[in-house]
Amino acid sequence: MNIPLTPELEAALHQLAVQKGVSLQELALEALRERFLAGTAPAEPSSQWEQIVLGIGSDCGVSLPHSTLSSEGLYD
Repeated sequence: MNIPLTPELEAALHQLAVQKGVSLQELALEALRERFLAGTAPAEPSSQWEQIVLGIGSDCGVSLPHSTLSSEGLYD
């Protein structure tokens, strides 16, 4: 698939790609994934730090409602 870009859009993408240190194609694919596949795949770590944090974290099931964390909720 080829997607023709306006000069303004291509310049903006190129500038952001340079800032992020990735190719124009990688940046465009990342943006499309975020827009159209958000929430369908697990997060991919973009750095070693994110990889460590995601490796340490665990799924604890459901979140508790805020009321259970209030001082009244603690003593019920």
